[in-house]
Order: sequence, then C-alpha cells, then structure tokens
Amino acid sequence: MMKAILSAALLAVAMPAMVPTAALAQNAPAKPKTLQYLDATLFQPVLILPAPVARDMPANARELAMLHQLIAGASPQRLKQAYQDAIHEDPAVFNETLGVDLKKLPATWELLEIVNHESAVVASIAKDHFHRMRPYSADASLPFCEGKVDPAKPAYRSYPSGHSTLGYAVGVALARLLPAKADRIMDRAQDYAMSREYCGAHYASDIQASEVIGTLAATLLLNDPRLADKVAAARVELNRI
Repeated sequence: MMKAILSAALLAVAMPAMVPTAALAQNAPAKPKTLQYLDATLFQPVLILPAPVARDMPANARELAMLHQLIAGASPQRLKQAYQDAIHEDPAVFNETLGVDLKKLPATWELLEIVNHESAVVASIAKDHFHRMRPYSADASLPFCEGKVDPAKPAYRSYPSGHSTLGYAVGVALARLLPAKADRIMDRAQDYAMSREYCGAHYASDIQASEVIGTLAATLLLNDPRLADKVAAARVELNRI
C-alpha cells in the first residue's frame, strides 16, 4: 500500500519548480523547522500518508509483538549495529557503503546536507501531525537499544522515523547520482531504517512512512532547477571515487 501511495504522491507533484516556503536563518540550529527548497503544501501529512493505527487497536498490538519477536531473534552484532546507527544521524552513514568519507567531497556533502535538512523538516511536520506514541513508551517491556529511556525524550514522535527518513532521502539521492552503485546504496538505506526497529524505537509502519517521505523529498530536490549546479558538481565528485 505504501508503494502505491508513494507512486501517487510522486505523480501529484510532477510540476514546475516549487517556491521556497522560508529562507534559512544565517545562524540557524542544526535542524531548523523551515524549508529552503521544498514546498510544505506538497507534504501535508494527510495527503501523502495514511494515519497510523491507534494505540488501542489490535493492529498496533501486532506491530508491538513483531518488534518483540524481531529483537528477541537478533544477533548481538545486529543489535550493536542498531545502536551505532542510532547515534549517527547524518549522510556519513553511507561512508562504508561507498568506501569514501563523504565529508571530504565538499560539493556532495553540501548537497546531501540539504537533502537531509529538507527531509528532516517535512518528517517533523508529519510527526507533529500524527502524534504517535513510540513503541518503547507504549510498551515498557520492549527493549530499547539506547538503554534507559530519557523522560525528556518526546514520546509522541514515532510516525514517521527521522533516522529512516534520512536514510531513504540521502540513499535515493546517492543512488540517482551513482546509479552503478544504486543496489548497494539502497540496501544500506533499508538496513539503516531497519535499525530503528531493532532498536525498539519505531514500528514497521513508521519506517514505511519514512520511505515515502524520504523518496519524495529526494526526488523533488534532485529535480529542482535551483539545485542543478550543486547536483552536477556532486555527480562529478562521486564519479571519481
């Protein structure tokens, strides 16, 4: 169902370049809630995502049971990877896949940071709208890879996953810039997203929603004429590795 929604969303926004909703402040924080390139009206949550199931519905209980089963059957190595993925949330999570430090490719890193920022903002819009409780908050017996849950950590920002949105958005961007390595890149994007389930931080449907938002955001950004020069410069750098 999510694939059909994604296809419909991509078709719905196949239009001329969008007007930015807001400019970034010069000294903005790492993830400001403003968009420089994407049009927020194209990311209205109810238009691109189905609502998550309510906490008291049987479907939610089934998702929790699946998380318990997944984590219980995971190897120590996979759980360790889930933790490492949890504490690393930037485009460098693709370094090992590509065999290069992306931060040392200035044009590429600049473009990927834009993709990361823009996709994070639209994911946050959906999180605020759907207000879904995180699985480890809904079920205190669920193991959480980061250890004790910080009471200050927002409990109602589960849908979609921010980490997974990053993985899919940056992954799609890299796959389009490096089509010869697309399979490996998208495998890493999927595996990075799955770490959120192994971590106990997100439901499977949170991850599916992130794929929709991340793919849509990356597709629009790479086709935005205002970013054409940055895309071309990144492609030149990446094709040298």
